[in-house]
Amino acid sequence: MSHGLDMRPAVAGIDPDTPALLRPLAKALGVANQAMVVLGMLALLLASCVLTYSVVSRYVTKASTDWQDEAAVFCLVGATFLCGAFVQALRGHVGIEAMAGMLPRALNRLRLALVDLMCTAFCTFFAWKSWTLFHEAWAEGQTTSSSWAPPLWIPYVLMSLGMTLLSLQLLVQLAARLNGLFRKSQGVGA
Repeated sequence: MSHGLDMRPAVAGIDPDTPALLRPLAKALGVANQAMVVLGMLALLLASCVLTYSVVSRYVTKASTDWQDEAAVFCLVGATFLCGAFVQALRGHVGIEAMAGMLPRALNRLRLALVDLMCTAFCTFFAWKSWTLFHEAWAEGQTTSSSWAPPLWIPYVLMSLGMTLLSLQLLVQLAARLNGLFRKSQGVGA
């Protein structure tokens, strides 16, 4: 049993309970999520190459690098945050299932809707705060404290974009869940 026990897989298409008004957004998110996964894979590959180069240059040629850790972290931040919406579209995040087996099905649907609502609210707040961090880093020209000193707006914009995509994905899924609850309460498709 999974957190989205009554959800159809997002990979197969748009949830039929998604309101018509949000279907274009859901389609656009599907395309964006696929692109973010490709970028995430490339970022992970680049991070592994950078770290491998760092090890080889440090231990074989005795040349030190001062940029590799931050470059790898920036790649990992991008991969992590930009792929969050894709994982959410699959309902692939870890969920605690202790209550799911104990509640009646109708009450469990309501519980899942409340969880979706709270996740949407939290991620939307997180996205907003991420955009403020990005703006501050951009406007103030903030950099890391290393000798390489890359601009901090880079990881902040990756985090902001990723959390915005995740918030939109959650919003579409929440709307679909609420629409499904409404339809079931009206006896449509029960």
